[in-house]
Amino acid sequence: MGGSLDGTGDSSAPAEVVAQEIRDAGGTAVANFDSVAEYESAGRVVQSAIDNFGRVDALCHVAGILRDRMVFNMTETEWDGVLSVHLYGAFNMVRQCVPHMINQNYGRIVLFSSGSGLGASGQANYAAAKEGMVGFARSLSKELAPYGITANAVYPGGATRMTASIPESTTQLRQQQRAQAQPTPMAAQGAPIEGPPEARDPANNAPKAVYLCSEAAGDVTGQVVGVSGWQATLYSPRHVIRSIHKDGRWTLDELDDLIPISLGSDLVNPVPPQPPRQ
Repeated sequence: MGGSLDGTGDSSAPAEVVAQEIRDAGGTAVANFDSVAEYESAGRVVQSAIDNFGRVDALCHVAGILRDRMVFNMTETEWDGVLSVHLYGAFNMVRQCVPHMINQNYGRIVLFSSGSGLGASGQANYAAAKEGMVGFARSLSKELAPYGITANAVYPGGATRMTASIPESTTQLRQQQRAQAQPTPMAAQGAPIEGPPEARDPANNAPKAVYLCSEAAGDVTGQVVGVSGWQATLYSPRHVIRSIHKDGRWTLDELDDLIPISLGSDLVNPVPPQPPRQ
């Protein structure tokens, strides 16, 4: 597919370049320039695959844009634009693909999410869309299992056109926040990829994503897999850490007394201490 960073989808060059690279390597590829953000356009993408290859075995939803802004500065258009490409785009492509996969009793769905979905300053729209894709993938895995279809989400990484559009000042601020934040099991997610420049090549994501699209991965579904750099990482589903119980409705006074010494006894604040705003 072709696309531009502003989300208009009017740049065909990237898709044509990749398609030609595949053809030069002896493969078969067809570029398509429709927008995943529109339901009918997504249908044309799927139909193009069927017209050229006869069937749809796998879907990788990778399309993405950024509209980074603090929530108190974010416009409705910036919110809608990101969700339209990432989250609505995921639904549009899945909805158009799934009937064909059900008919053939086989399919693989891989949604490109992001560790930013766990929370990223200045990326409320992006985080909401990306974590929404995780819930979507897990729901799909349950709904589509009877039809031989798997669904997983991946956390990719690498230096791309999209990451290159992030201002240097924003990158430096996030690095500073990570350095100051208290350590958590997920602290490393979203951090710069360690290793030589080759480790930041986005091509490192491809073999792991392709594996999830293969017949060999038939038992892998409903998972979140980190695929960036030179490693593969399996992330655990959310689980209950602790709970408190009483026979009856809680009062505010009871919660005020108990939560600090029970649920909140060792909470880790993901945000480093901030100076007061002037």
